[in-house]
Amino acid sequence: TTFSFVQSAGFTVILTVGVTSSIIYFLLFFIAYSSAFVLLLQYIAKLAEKGYISGRTVPIVVNGVQDMEAYINPIPSGLVLTGIVVSVSVSALMLSLTIRLYKRYHTLDLDEISARLKREGL
Repeated sequence: TTFSFVQSAGFTVILTVGVTSSIIYFLLFFIAYSSAFVLLLQYIAKLAEKGYISGRTVPIVVNGVQDMEAYINPIPSGLVLTGIVVSVSVSALMLSLTIRLYKRYHTLDLDEISARLKREGL
């Protein structure tokens, strides 16, 4: 199920953070974890039976129909879409910083980068 995918993604992130020191793994598992969070929201909406409701339309008043039962709630969709956009933006920022770190230190190992920073006095 979706919930087990979310649990396994979270468990994998915890294990990876404890085992490796490569920036690429952090980046990949951040992307996986943010995708798992979106799936978790979909799973919760399915459980609450408040996701897609058959027979309803987007909340644009057409033909004078103003009854709330005729429309879906746009807020959950907007929040999920905003979460996806933020996730993609943060992933792009993390990738650009990873590229800059590699160009400067010629490695993606956090322990080695930290040691070099200490030698540089930063």
